[in-house]
Amino acid sequence: MNDNPTSALARAYHFAARSHVNQRRKGEAAEPYVNHLTEVADLVAQATGGDAELIMAAVLHDTIEDTEVTLEELRAAFGDRVADWVAEVTDDKSLPKDVRKATQIEHAAHASMGAKIIKLADKTSNLRALAASPPAGWSMERRMEYVSWAGLVVDRCRHANAWLAAQFDEAAAAL
Repeated sequence: MNDNPTSALARAYHFAARSHVNQRRKGEAAEPYVNHLTEVADLVAQATGGDAELIMAAVLHDTIEDTEVTLEELRAAFGDRVADWVAEVTDDKSLPKDVRKATQIEHAAHASMGAKIIKLADKTSNLRALAASPPAGWSMERRMEYVSWAGLVVDRCRHANAWLAAQFDEAAAAL
């Protein structure tokens, strides 16, 4: 198998698309979830100049959290570096939502630089989606609560990439 960086990236995109095939975004437009994954990967690519493994981790960032894929499967398919970043940005869904949100804030400050970059891109993508297609029933107050919480996460990792931090700030201002 030819596993040069381009081939590996294509495999990661294909893996993510298959893993999330039946998922949709929460917004009224109900976009395919893969749109979020590709946007996060695109933001990471623009921010870093093309670290293929970091882009792979970005496109796979929700795979463990939101699908039946295990960390071991990711490690076998994409290596330790990619799997470790995905693990770092994966929430423990067994915890109550308020605990998960508090944990994200705390964890962001201690995450690796790669995980911080993925987190910045993820939160930026989420705010853009919230502005373009908010979930049905989300009041402006609820949207602003999300922006405020996301800002607390981002404040702990914004130093990882100034361009991504600016993209987040722009998305927050648009809301």
